Amino acid sequence: MADHHIPHFQNDGGYKMIEIGVKKFMCVGANPPFDHPHVFIDMGADDEKICSYCSTLYRFNPSLGELETKPANCTFDPEQINYKKRDNR
Repeated sequence: MADHHIPHFQNDGGYKMIEIGVKKFMCVGANPPFDHPHVFIDMGADDEKICSYCSTLYRFNPSLGELETKPANCTFDPEQINYKKRDNR
């Protein structure tokens, strides 16, 4: 198992651009059940990347923490899905 968490972000608000504090992350589109395939995005040396599924522009902002976003509340917790799946057995 990986020792570190990969942040996940969602765009329920339909924002054109979301600022984030990391360069490696997962985009889920919207919250389930309206999500798209969860894709890993690595900005590399760039400070911006566009999700190929939902066209959200993610912009790196070094003043933000790992799970902070501008606008706020665009973080997604993948554990929410795992708990729902376990509860529906």
